[in-house]
Amino acid sequence: MRIDIVSVFPEYFDVLNLSLFGKAQAKGLLEVHTHNLRDWTHDVHHSVDDTPVGGGAGMVMKPVVWSECLDELLGADLREPDTADEPDTSDTSDTGGEPDTADESAEPTEAPEITETAAKRPVLIFPNPSAPLFTQRDATELSHADRLLFGCGRYEGYDARIPEYYRTRGVDVREYSIGDYVLNGGEVATSVMLEAITRLIPGFMGNAESIVEESYTGDNALLEHRQYTKPAEWRGIRVPDVLLSGDHGKVDRFRRDEALTRTNEIRPDLIEALDCRKLDKADRKTLMALGWEVSADHPRKC
Repeated sequence: MRIDIVSVFPEYFDVLNLSLFGKAQAKGLLEVHTHNLRDWTHDVHHSVDDTPVGGGAGMVMKPVVWSECLDELLGADLREPDTADEPDTSDTSDTGGEPDTADESAEPTEAPEITETAAKRPVLIFPNPSAPLFTQRDATELSHADRLLFGCGRYEGYDARIPEYYRTRGVDVREYSIGDYVLNGGEVATSVMLEAITRLIPGFMGNAESIVEESYTGDNALLEHRQYTKPAEWRGIRVPDVLLSGDHGKVDRFRRDEALTRTNEIRPDLIEALDCRKLDKADRKTLMALGWEVSADHPRKC
């Protein structure tokens, strides 16, 4: 996988040379290129931002600078825009001064699945606190792409016409939020998404089985059960006896029940999303004991 990252602080991503990410690059699984957005400016101050149209606090990243950068990096992957879909650049609607706010007409629909053919084309990703939430499903899907290009916003965000325009040029553009909070820039969010995506690439993790039963993983996703190691008793707290029993069937059932219980307590929305047809009798019994009705397609709280 080739990864391009555009930022006004490209040195932030020196951290990607550490740990498993650094080893993956050494093994040739990943090829990472960072780019300073200011390299595509032409004024003495290397300005990448301007005041928001319609007024408001802060500054907004200029589309002119981003377009020069993205045109060069995407190159042959751009198609000629359909004139019927070409954005009206004369529109000067109020941005409202909100952080990284996208125009409603450009709000992304559900992302298309990356097929084998689509995987050959780059995916352009903008972190954005006003966008749909980035999930494990998105990470799994994007781990099959051949090339990812991240654009890191700063200040009050990037001009909403940037993602809109590149969609008209045939680019798979995604905008994601990593949570219900606002950061100073997109660098942290990009790092989070990259770690979630790349660890799913075959060969990245030392033990591939370690990602099979993680939180949010699989069709009927749950929070993971708690983990323990030696010693069996530490500062008066003992590891659950069943984990010391040597009975793998009982251990598996204990961990499954704990995953169901923890998910019920912390993320009941994940319980509501379960497909009851994929639950075994023991799962149903546990959920019923936790106060769920499991006779329909999805669990319902009694």
